[in-house]
Amino acid sequence: MASYKRHSWESLPSRFADRLGAGIVARKTPAERKAGGLYLTPVEVADFIAGQANTSASEIRILDPAAGSGTLLCAIVEGLAIAEPRVRKVELTAYETDPDLQEALASVLDRLKRWAEEHQVEVSVRIEKQDFVLAHAGSFRSNGHLFDTQSRECFDLVIANPPYFKISKDDPRAQAAMVVVHGQPNIYALFMAATAALLRKGGEFLFITPRSFASGPYFRLFREKFFANIRPVGVHVFGSRREAFGRDEVLQESIILRGVRDDGWQHSREGFELEITGSAGIADLAHLNRRSLPLRDALDMASSSKIFRLPILPGEDAALRLVDSWTGSLHQYEMNISTGPVVPFRATEYIDKIGVPSNDYAPLIWMNHVLAMQVTFPIETRKPQYISTVATEKSLLLPNRNYVLIRRFSAKEEARRLVAAPWLKGSVPGSLLGIENHLNYIYSMRDEMNENEALGLAALLNSELLDTYFRVSSGNTQVSATELRAMPLPPRDMIIFIGQRVRKQSGGESLDDIVKEAIGTAR
Repeated sequence: MASYKRHSWESLPSRFADRLGAGIVARKTPAERKAGGLYLTPVEVADFIAGQANTSASEIRILDPAAGSGTLLCAIVEGLAIAEPRVRKVELTAYETDPDLQEALASVLDRLKRWAEEHQVEVSVRIEKQDFVLAHAGSFRSNGHLFDTQSRECFDLVIANPPYFKISKDDPRAQAAMVVVHGQPNIYALFMAATAALLRKGGEFLFITPRSFASGPYFRLFREKFFANIRPVGVHVFGSRREAFGRDEVLQESIILRGVRDDGWQHSREGFELEITGSAGIADLAHLNRRSLPLRDALDMASSSKIFRLPILPGEDAALRLVDSWTGSLHQYEMNISTGPVVPFRATEYIDKIGVPSNDYAPLIWMNHVLAMQVTFPIETRKPQYISTVATEKSLLLPNRNYVLIRRFSAKEEARRLVAAPWLKGSVPGSLLGIENHLNYIYSMRDEMNENEALGLAALLNSELLDTYFRVSSGNTQVSATELRAMPLPPRDMIIFIGQRVRKQSGGESLDDIVKEAIGTAR
């Protein structure tokens, strides 16, 4: 942000809002912050978002549906006040439900009005102390589009760092939004949908949210409805949410989505572009990775999944094209994937720390047992590693056969998102096996997966190629069985060939070398 002639950096309204908000949130317990989804926008991120606004109007109406202490609103107005051509009149509408933040917001926006007046900008303010989603429940429509008519309350720019937490399916907000999301939705998606409905045609949309809406079957209907009217223009990807929200223990990957209301844009023959930028966090926002690509390469609205892919590096495009060219799948090869059936706190009567695989006890495999291409059992751990074979009565145990085990969770900063290992039935004696709920497992719907298939699939899932495909296509740190079920696979003969090569793997040959060799040979 440019320097200001009349005020020092720290006296800017946005800095006042940041200090005030941080103090209020610090006085709340972690449980209170989590329940309210209170992760206020760091002022550096607010400045960056403000710099994305692209308006040349002399008068502008701005909406923030989750204003907090007002840091983001202040940063936007501060940016507009020094932009050319300069804005002359700004109408702000801010929603906030937290009483402590409401008081702070009023004080902050009053200071902003005085600051703006000194910069020849007239600012008017309306603070709404009500739930934004419920106030605009009528925005959710049951027909083809999220909204069909221009709202009577039109805004030129909508900005937000909405709260994020799951709400129950019986919550009135979830009930109102059933045409957009289902089950236990995350509140941030409801903010995105309802806010977009209040945007004028051609108006700008600027939100910082988790990336999870961009992929996966859970948000598929939301993407269909939302992107029917909001055309993405730019996306910034934070490599580490922890670094983007340093004051808070926030682990989900964050993005800043910049869009424009352009109803039916996907039917246009115009070649729209998408700009993608990336940074690790706040510290390197001045030194971005930046690229542009055809919007259709990131978001294919004609596809059934409508995944919003975000390849930051040009080399990632090649991985997407290659994997998308494969026509195989788990289903086609008579395989399936499921989540481990043992939920420990529900099976305490069956699991035990002491035991050996026998007629009475079966191995209980946890996520910590599984590393890339290797299952180590038993290990040094406080967790019980055996489960009574009586648990077969509750359908908790599986036949001790060949499987591919995959970790369901990973940290965003881990080198690989996909961690898989073959489980071969000869690994331990016994006829039964327990798999804990933090693991997914691939199995054959025929008699049994052969060992080369298990080795080949595990090698593919651990490869840089499929890991890149998964990272670009999904921002989730949870590895969904549904997403893996839908992932394209190469010909079955290639999978078996990779498995055979893994068996003969020499000391200096990596899995990536084997996968690349197999794919190159098949071309």
